Amino acid sequence: MDMAKKYEENRFFLKDTIRRRIDFSQTAQSRGQNAPRLQKTCPPNIARINLPDGAKALAALAKMPLYEAVARRESLRQYRNTPLNLEDLSALLWATQGVRETVSPDTALRTVPSAGSRHSFETYLAVNRVEGLSAGLYRYLPFDHQLAQLRPDPQIGRKAALACFGQAFIAAAAVTFFWSTIPARMEWRYDLAAHKVIAIDAGHVCQNLYLACEAIGAGCCAIAAYDQAACDDLLDIDGDDEFTIYLAPVGKK
Repeated sequence: MDMAKKYEENRFFLKDTIRRRIDFSQTAQSRGQNAPRLQKTCPPNIARINLPDGAKALAALAKMPLYEAVARRESLRQYRNTPLNLEDLSALLWATQGVRETVSPDTALRTVPSAGSRHSFETYLAVNRVEGLSAGLYRYLPFDHQLAQLRPDPQIGRKAALACFGQAFIAAAAVTFFWSTIPARMEWRYDLAAHKVIAIDAGHVCQNLYLACEAIGAGCCAIAAYDQAACDDLLDIDGDDEFTIYLAPVGKK
């Protein structure tokens, strides 16, 4: 296959031509199948950590108006050794995946837009330096505004960097946000048109992280160059029904 044909095939993903080829009367939603849950279940033996109110934390910590945060937004790859605290972390989690309102069992309104309010993402945190938390892997539970402590790991920062082709600055971050996607949540409504909008939704989430970081005196750097299998292994997800789609290390300026 020549390069022109390869480009054509890959560019097809960026278009919305697929929508005219789908019989939306035959989607899982149209056929009456139950919608996939919007939050992964948490095993009963997993410790949960309550977080401060995220909206209040962001309001209290914000050091600048929105226009200034937009104007100053940048990718930051050098972080101070200062840890984040739980208020910082809660503000960032609320800004990126906070639940504002549960409309129905299959619809929730969050702080970021998502096609059909299907929100296919789970947020994992590789915690390196956050006051009140042991270093290790956590998962955010947005409907409960809690953290699930998946496993302690004092080397989690180094492992996160290695899973991203050795980008060393990741190991120096206070915390790295990993977003996985569960495509079935979006496929239930949109069938083969689900996958482009999942990618678009990921951009919404990370931009909110950038703006919230800037507002509280922190910084982040979006990363789309990572070892897929290594990141999925780090998060202990299967790589098929759930897989890493985006990540961003965060630290104080």
